[in-house]
Formats: sequence, C-alpha cells, structure tokens
Amino acid sequence: MVLDGENKSSVTTFILLGFSEYPQLQVPLFLAFLTIYTVTLVGNLGIIAVIRINPKVHTPMYFFLCHLSFLDICYSSVFTPKLLEILVVEARSITFRGCMVLFFFGCTFVITEMFVLAVMAYDRFVAVCNPLLYTVAMSPKLCALLVAGSYTWGGICSLTLTYSLAELSFCGSNIINHSGCEYSAILSLSCSGPYFSQMACLIISTFNETSSLLIILTSYIFIVFTTIKMTSSGGLHKAFSTCASHLTAITIFHGTILLLYCVPNSKSSWLLVKVATVFFTVMIPMLNPLIYSLRNKDVKETVRKLIISKHLSHSI
Repeated sequence: MVLDGENKSSVTTFILLGFSEYPQLQVPLFLAFLTIYTVTLVGNLGIIAVIRINPKVHTPMYFFLCHLSFLDICYSSVFTPKLLEILVVEARSITFRGCMVLFFFGCTFVITEMFVLAVMAYDRFVAVCNPLLYTVAMSPKLCALLVAGSYTWGGICSLTLTYSLAELSFCGSNIINHSGCEYSAILSLSCSGPYFSQMACLIISTFNETSSLLIILTSYIFIVFTTIKMTSSGGLHKAFSTCASHLTAITIFHGTILLLYCVPNSKSSWLLVKVATVFFTVMIPMLNPLIYSLRNKDVKETVRKLIISKHLSHSI
C-alpha cells in the first residue's frame, strides 16, 4: 500500500487466492494443469506444423484453424503459468501493473478467438452453399483482412476495458478471490464508482457475444437450408463432416462464456466462477486441437504420413 496525493492509501499489489482454500488439492491441481498446458502447447503447435507442412491444406479453412491454434496457445499462456505459480508458492502476489498487462492480453486473445470462430462459420457457409465459388469468394486477401480485423477489434475492446479498470481507485482489500486477473474480481475491490467500468464491460461483452453468435447462427441457418435441399447422401455427409468440428468448438467456447454470464454475482458463486474460468482458459485450448485433429481426415492423414516417414527413416 502507498499513499497518494490526497493522503489516501492505494493498492499497488494484489494477492491471488486461487484454490488456496483447498490446500490438499494444490499439488494434484498443479500436476493436472501442468499436464493439460503441455498437451495444449504440443497439440496446437502440432496443428500449426501440420498445416504448414502439407500443401493440400493450404486453404482458407486451415488458414483460420492455424490462427485459432495460435490464439489458444496465447491466451492459455497468459493465464496458466500464473495459475501454476500460485499453486506451488506461498507468495501469491502480483503487481497492479502486472495484473493489468495479463488482463489486457488475455482479454485481447479471447475476444479475437470469438470472432475468428465467427469468421470460420462464414467460411463454412461459403464452402457448403457456394462450393464452386469458394476459392474466389474466400480470397487470400479477404481471409487476411478478416483475421486482421478480428485481432484489431480484440485489441480495441481489451484496451477500453483495461483503461476502465486502470482508472479505478483501489484503497481497501487487495485480495482477489480468483486464480487470475478476472474483470469482475478486480472490479469488486474498487473503492471508487465503478459505473463506467460496469457499463463498458456490459456494452462490449454484450455486443461481442451477440454479434459473433449472430454471424454463426446466420451462417449455419443457411447451411442447414442448403443441406436439406441436397438429394445425395454423400453431399449430406460431406457437409456435416465439414462443419462438425467447428460446431463442437463453438458449443464449448460460447457455452462456457454464457455460463459465466449467468452465474449470479455472490460470494457463494465465486467457486463456480473460478472453476468455469479455469475450464475456459486451460481446458478449451487443449480441447480444440483434439476436436479438429480427431475429426479431420486431412490432419490425420498428414500425421500418419509423418509417423510412417519417421519410422522408415529410423529403420534405414
């Protein structure tokens, strides 16, 4: 704590409680999260490597998937290392500036991924509904603009929310009942009027969730109508297999976000918020490469060829 110009104490360091109320679980949780984080890095880096190696998958769908894997690595790496640290060390502190930096990057990558998933839904709409014009409609320039727009919008939203937190005064408790620098947990410690911060969070989160889901739902409504008109079973199967992985990823990602929105803001619900946030930031980045690799024949074929070539080179 330090004194500001008005002789009022100001918080410069936060204490992250994490799961400290369950001391017997600290080591098992550390080992579980370390394993998950390792699988996340290996799985997503593997997806990126497979896409880079195989010329057959140099298509818009895999271009977006490559960025999805990159974002999974990024926002998992923002959150998980600090989570692992507070599980094994006694001092669970983080500076105010460090907390703002973690929040900024974490928020940027999550919002960017939200819109990359929406862009992937649009890509699937074009692939299923206009297959003959797919390569023309989803040109490399358009794909690059869509991804760049997602990153830019994520950065703008995150910068706004981080500014709204940085402008608050923190002069009371410095204990964050969370395992990371989560928005509502930081906001609950403020001793100044949080109206601007609350409104900024409400407007940005509502707009982003509504607009991204609207793009996804609209795309899949057109996909459903197109598949209904298909007479061949082969066309139906191809359309379903094209969209199944993406639908699974969307359901898990947005389902968790909506769950966090619906949790009441009370002390009794903080454990659910912490668990849901950990699932969102630790588990989902690990699940995405598994979802796309297990259901994608191109990815599985590339991995199979790499394993065979590796085995042959060792045999020789």
